[in-house]
Amino acid sequence: MAVSFELLAVDAGTGARRGRLTTPHGVVETPAFMPVGTQGTVKALTWDEVWATGARLCLANTYHLFLRPGADVVEALGGLHGFTSWPGGFLTDSGGFQVFSLEGLRKVGDDGVEFQSHHDGSYHTLTPERSIRVQEQLGADIIMCFDDVAGWGVDEARLRQATERSLVWARRCRDSHVTDQALFGIVQGGFDEGLRRTSAAGMVELDLPGYALGGLSVGEPKEVMNEVLAYAPGLLPTDKPRYLMGVGWPEDIVEAVAAGCDLFDCVLPTRLGRTACALTAEGRVNLRNLQYERDDGPLDPQCDCATCARHSRGYLRHLVKANEILGARLLTYHNLAFYQRLTADLRAAIECGTFGTWLSAWRGRGVTWAGASPTATP
Repeated sequence: MAVSFELLAVDAGTGARRGRLTTPHGVVETPAFMPVGTQGTVKALTWDEVWATGARLCLANTYHLFLRPGADVVEALGGLHGFTSWPGGFLTDSGGFQVFSLEGLRKVGDDGVEFQSHHDGSYHTLTPERSIRVQEQLGADIIMCFDDVAGWGVDEARLRQATERSLVWARRCRDSHVTDQALFGIVQGGFDEGLRRTSAAGMVELDLPGYALGGLSVGEPKEVMNEVLAYAPGLLPTDKPRYLMGVGWPEDIVEAVAAGCDLFDCVLPTRLGRTACALTAEGRVNLRNLQYERDDGPLDPQCDCATCARHSRGYLRHLVKANEILGARLLTYHNLAFYQRLTADLRAAIECGTFGTWLSAWRGRGVTWAGASPTATP
């Protein structure tokens, strides 16, 4: 297997983990946040800028690249790394979540999913085998099993069906996988502890090189997600990476690290950057607010990124109000740097044996970033 994981330290009080994920395209220190490069690009930034934020592993989207430009095209141009020129690692999702999001445009069955393209209405089919083949063509370092996602609020029968189907599909994914890319399984089960335990046990039996927790951050209240995180990471092997999919806000990541998760991805930092919002040590800043018009201070006094080092809040607000592309670029860069600095702080605290103290201080500040998210394309 071309990807390996080493567990370096565990916080005795919480189970927070410090690890090292080695890929063919470099080392990823964990806990780690993966910027989302949906269509082979992290929106608004160059790959050099993404690297400069500290990111070493990025996510690309199977569904979107399958539709445009097509897996054959990406493969012909050297896979994702040759196609994009990103020097770090890539992880591709399976397309399961995107298909789940196509309400009214898809039909899920035991064999796979039939769906209509959101681009032109054309019909396509993704099966576990096809998802794996597409991801092999894309050439990411880490690929994901195709899963059936059940959202918040579904009935017990649908939740059980999605859980059982995801296990069957994971076996089909494993059996059809022929490259040395690391194939991660996805634990489903929604918010039912019994189903979560059943799903985790079945996934662990497959002896895959890593595991993800799926079916969270799908509309449920935050306290419900935290109830699942109180036990779900502990159902997974200690010697393999644990990936919490699609999460999230800074406070969510901190609590998930305390629960024993290692890898994270979310569109929030880039989406917020394109909608005039910045994540700072003191919470969210909306640059559209009039109070920043004459503010000559840095966006975040505790941040040393290029945006904060060179530009004032007043200038950034001007760019936002003038609809200048540079505004979205500078805010996106800062937000990604914020996440990379946060995960670096988490790693240092776990490694030094001071995570419990760090966590208490973090919680004691009472700062939250979550709220109604601006509507934008991921």
